[in-house]
Amino acid sequence: MQAMKGETVQVIVFRLGEERYGVDISQVREIIRPTQITRIPNAPDFVEGVINLRGQITTIVNLRKRFGMPPTQIDNDTRIIVVEYNNAVIGMMVDTVNEVKYLSQKDIEPLPSIITSREEAKFLKGVGKLPDGLLILIDLNKVLNEGEVERLR
Repeated sequence: MQAMKGETVQVIVFRLGEERYGVDISQVREIIRPTQITRIPNAPDFVEGVINLRGQITTIVNLRKRFGMPPTQIDNDTRIIVVEYNNAVIGMMVDTVNEVKYLSQKDIEPLPSIITSREEAKFLKGVGKLPDGLLILIDLNKVLNEGEVERLR
């Protein structure tokens, strides 16, 4: 969230289970519905497979599995958030995309220390305070490390 004090950031709000997450809209290329996903042998368990996105082979990562949550069935609410990372186009599968919200810098808090000690905390940027509750802010560029992106490319 590269906003200066007093600035606002636009975040796309999505759900994984009961939790609400937010990602800076500047990291997102597009949001699509899941299409035919082709499985890849020997891929990490959090990789669902690949899709053909307008002629470009795009790897699909299941964020539920990546965050250590149990997988669920793909349904009408499931969405893929498409991001570009290190010249690779990657889709992040989420349960549902809800809305776009504006957060001011004063409404973004650092992660509590009990959370920063956990493995999945490396994906997280902070906690956003909204009138209707909290939002866990993630950095999609940190969901995969350089080596994983290279293998997926």
